[in-house]
Amino acid sequence: MKTLLTGAALLLSSTLVSANECPDVLKHMKRKLNSQEVVNLCEAYSGKAVLFVNTASKCGFTPQFEGLEALYTEHKDEGFVILGFPSNDFAQEYADESKTAEVCELTYGVNFPMFEPISVRGDSADPLYAKLAEETGKSPKWNFNKYLMDKNGNIAHYGSRTRPDDEDFLADINKAIAGN
Repeated sequence: MKTLLTGAALLLSSTLVSANECPDVLKHMKRKLNSQEVVNLCEAYSGKAVLFVNTASKCGFTPQFEGLEALYTEHKDEGFVILGFPSNDFAQEYADESKTAEVCELTYGVNFPMFEPISVRGDSADPLYAKLAEETGKSPKWNFNKYLMDKNGNIAHYGSRTRPDDEDFLADINKAIAGN
């Protein structure tokens, strides 16, 4: 019985340590796009390099979905994930989530996690994006704005014009995956 209690205490203490190690930016629950499934971002993505992208279905930058998916496919087994957050802050997103999901999945073949539409800037910014802006000093100026968090929780900002295949951006992703 004593061994069982000691094991339970060790398990509980390791769980508490893990929760404390989760970067603040991941301490959110988010609903997946066009679904009722809710994801605890800490549990799902802590310890990974994470690229946060605010997306829109009717934007000149929407074709970046192809490059983002290629990045995700290439690096997902290395501890890298892309999290997409549709936003209508720039009046270029559908009000109907099923249409947004259709653009992502059917038009661009997106397999990286996409979440419920949120506001990404200003006073109405979702707490996740408010935290990203606080950490970097930069809020999204347009769709397909990017925040790259390395495995240690350090966050860098990239504007919408930074393409997924940009050489410097790719080098930064590789460093983030390595934990540098």
